[in-house]
Amino acid sequence: MFGGTGKIGRLVVERLLDEGHQVTALVRSPEKLTAEDPHLHVVVAELDDAPAIRKVVDGADAVISALGPAIDPFLRAGPLTEATRTIVAAMHESGVRRLIALGTVSVPDPRDRPSLVERLVPVGIGLLIPGALEEVQGISEVVTTSGLDWTLARMTAPIDIPSNGTLRAGFLGRDDVGTPMARTDVAAFLVDQLTDDRFVGAAPAISN
Repeated sequence: MFGGTGKIGRLVVERLLDEGHQVTALVRSPEKLTAEDPHLHVVVAELDDAPAIRKVVDGADAVISALGPAIDPFLRAGPLTEATRTIVAAMHESGVRRLIALGTVSVPDPRDRPSLVERLVPVGIGLLIPGALEEVQGISEVVTTSGLDWTLARMTAPIDIPSNGTLRAGFLGRDDVGTPMARTDVAAFLVDQLTDDRFVGAAPAISN
């Protein structure tokens, strides 16, 4: 698990543990991890520590990455993209095939049929938070060209509300996918991909 101390990442870790998984998480700030469980192994390291990343990946059945940039107009692009590239390299070295990652609808999937408004979303984001957009695009490119069994879950507006029991996944302009989504449901979707192969090699848009 990478990105396990973020708002969505913490929920992913908790759900994995609730389902009985053995979880190894690389974190920079372990005090931000809310879960405590004998099945959770924490590796404290920076995202540019390639040996530590290899240690986390080695022996895993799958990798989940909830890495994502801060919404900051002064953000410098690059570190998360490079970290994702290191994760992918470690997976190839260790023979780990399944990669589940988080993205946003600002990055298109070839199966999308976006409306004009949806086409303008990346333009607006690029003007307001260019560094964050570059990171999201970089992460997505690394994941989708990884040669692994990847799924990139694209969200639009994650919010802190309880799960409402409704989850939609598909492609813009083709499927009935909306905008807001409870962070708990984003986490649930990521974990569910461990046993669901419908979106292997695809980047579905997700919402409630």
